[in-house]
Amino acid sequence: MTGDRLTITGLRVRGRHGVFEEERASGQDFVVDAVLWLDTSAAAAADDLTLTADYGAIAGRLAGIVAGEPVALIETLAARLAGECLTDAAVREVEITVHKPQAPVGVPVADIAVTVRRGRP
Repeated sequence: MTGDRLTITGLRVRGRHGVFEEERASGQDFVVDAVLWLDTSAAAAADDLTLTADYGAIAGRLAGIVAGEPVALIETLAARLAGECLTDAAVREVEITVHKPQAPVGVPVADIAVTVRRGRP
């Protein structure tokens, strides 16, 4: 996608997502990175927040989803987060990465992550 990018990196939220019951019972930290493609030229020219995506509001909504209703797969979580970003009229396309650094995979790993990219039709 061409255009301007707004990036939210390292949004850390406690959630209860996972396939295993112990993941849902005890929860774990999830880290979200979001890259939003939009046109910021009108907002920059007018110095007006209402003409762009409000990254504080978006970060708050993303945090609410991660902390909210559990899902089994981080793919599902990433898709929900992407859909939420696209509810903002200024956002044309979004790339969401959900990191699950404490994923119970049976061997030591630094991180498990899934990335989805979604846009307007």
